Formats: sequence, structure tokens, C-alpha cells
Amino acid sequence: MSTPQGITTRAGDRGTTRLYSGEEVSKDSPRMRACGEVDELVSVLGLARAHVSCEADRETLLHLQRMLFRIGSEAATMAAKLSLLPERLDEAAVTELDRRCAAAEQRIKMPDGFVVPGGNAGAAFLDHARAVARRCERRLVSLHTAGQLRNEHILAWINRLSDYLWLMARIEEGTSTPVRE
Repeated sequence: MSTPQGITTRAGDRGTTRLYSGEEVSKDSPRMRACGEVDELVSVLGLARAHVSCEADRETLLHLQRMLFRIGSEAATMAAKLSLLPERLDEAAVTELDRRCAAAEQRIKMPDGFVVPGGNAGAAFLDHARAVARRCERRLVSLHTAGQLRNEHILAWINRLSDYLWLMARIEEGTSTPVRE
């Protein structure tokens, strides 16, 4: 029986997949778990992008999704083959995200307590993305600790990302930010 052309290749039917750099690994390897977390975060950011009210924030979320593709590509590439990647996350990306955080902080009044997510749909999706970003960060830290991810800029960037998403959610809510009593 021949394999049909298209998205279904049947290559992963044995529970393995190929990294960007070509090596075959288990689908439940630490590297693939990290890639899965990055993929989920990209998708949740897509939901947020579809629901936020400000066009500039939608563009920002698209930019963040594209940066996450860089992270996912690097997580899916063995260190010896990183030269295959057209772009990698660098210090300039961290600096840019720091700048975005500082600008966002200027746009809000900080809440007087712990925020209860769900002030509106856009903010709820941003808060969901923030939580997924934290889980993604834990997976990437594990990969780094195991020596399989050497780019420390990724760790700094993903750490900043969750802060930035929290700020974006507060901006999206405006004055309707509920806090814990």
C-alpha cells in the first residue's frame, strides 16, 4: 500500500518523529515535549490574537508567535546542526521584549491584588497564554538543564513573555480587571 501525498505521512506511527535537524527521536522525548509546549503556546496566542480588541496588539501577538517559531525550531535542532537555522533568538529579542514590557507598564494602573482572569474574552485568552508560557518555560528550562538547549536568550525571553502577556491582559481589560477579595 502506498503512502498518500499530503499531511499524513505515517512516519510517526511507531511513536517517533524527526527533529528539524533530521534525527529520529521518541515523540515523548524531553525535546519533543518542549516543542509541543511551544506549539501549544503559539496556538493559544492565536486565540488571543483573534479576540483582542486592538489591531496593534494583534500585530504584536503575531510577532510573538513568529518569535516562538524560532524557539521551537531551535528546540527541534541538535546543537551540532544549529547552523541549519535561518534565524535564532538573540539578545536583541530579549531587549525588545523588555522595552515592550516597560511601555506596557506605562499604559496601566497596577491592580491592588491578585488578578482573577476573565475580565473579557481577549484578556482571558491572554491570561491563558501567560499560564501556558510559564509551563512552556519550565519545559525549556528542563531542556537547558539537560544540556539540550544552549541558547540562554531563549530562557530570558520566555520568562519575559509571561510578564508581557500579563500586562497585555490588563491593558485589554482596561478598568474591568477583577481582583481576588
